[in-house]
Amino acid sequence: MTRPTFGESEALLVIDLQRDFLPGGALAVGGGDQIVGPIAALARRFTTVVATQDFHPPGHVSFASAHPGAARFQTIALDAAGREQALWPDHCVAGTRGAHLSPDLPDDALSLILRKGTRRDVDSYSAFREDRDDRGARRTTGLGAWLHARGISSIHVVGLARDYCVRASAIDGVAEGFDVVVIDSLTRAVWPERRNETDLALERAGVRRRLLP
Repeated sequence: MTRPTFGESEALLVIDLQRDFLPGGALAVGGGDQIVGPIAALARRFTTVVATQDFHPPGHVSFASAHPGAARFQTIALDAAGREQALWPDHCVAGTRGAHLSPDLPDDALSLILRKGTRRDVDSYSAFREDRDDRGARRTTGLGAWLHARGISSIHVVGLARDYCVRASAIDGVAEGFDVVVIDSLTRAVWPERRNETDLALERAGVRRRLLP
């Protein structure tokens, strides 16, 4: 059995390594299957491993099908407050096979499975906070407090998708007071051609990047 090689103050955050984001899934991310094995091996090297799981109710606000006349992959205005929402195919619906974590991710290595996007009218790319609700508030998921209580000061982020949930989680992780590193080689993006946009957002937030764990 692999012994942890990262310190007890370091945690691995595995973002949305779920069937619907892998080949054959409802919202497959290109090359997503290529990172599953390496992430599974990496998880054995940490004492604290958190896996996030999109877990949407039917009719979730992020589903194009919930907005008559709207198309997949477009962005719409939700309300007069200026909230915007990217629209996706129905994905990671609670209780369905597509919402399951990859079976290759070792369950016994996971310290916590965090489900997000569980409220019908609010999306949640970030592992730390939901998107803005109709009052402009971003509710915490409680992950930051949980990690701080365990003495975690540094977080390594991997998973899917680099330009959405990985990006949002890394940026919010810095805001929560953690030193955050995105391991680029263990992420894949929905829109890889927009890489520079994501890189700039991470850099501005103070997120560090590295290629290999």
